[in-house]
Amino acid sequence: MQLEQLKDLIVETLNDMKARDVTIMDVRGKTVITDYMVVASGTSDRHVKSIAETIAYRAKEAGEPAIGSEGVDAGEWALVDLNGLVVHIMLPKVRDFYNLERLWSAPALVSDSMPAQPQPASQTLAAGSL
Repeated sequence: MQLEQLKDLIVETLNDMKARDVTIMDVRGKTVITDYMVVASGTSDRHVKSIAETIAYRAKEAGEPAIGSEGVDAGEWALVDLNGLVVHIMLPKVRDFYNLERLWSAPALVSDSMPAQPQPASQTLAAGSL
């Protein structure tokens, strides 16, 4: 199964399971962990668990078994790793707190044009004594 087909299957599953606020982020070039991150909200612990279990089941049925999952037992934040696609299902309060969409869309703060300057030892000691 191609990655785009898997992404479509996951979105279809999230829609079938009544997940809320589905966001798909293309993180290629930002991380080597995965190509896409999908973030969705569930309405309760049980809903989050059910969505995660159904995603893992349908992916396996389509010939793409999950390589791992986390948090399914707790139900506040479940993660299903489908290799090229990682799915996060969270309760709204958890999603608001971690705000993964903002994290993965933030621009890089370090520039190659500004090399790091070492601090003189006197400044390091003064800062350490505070």
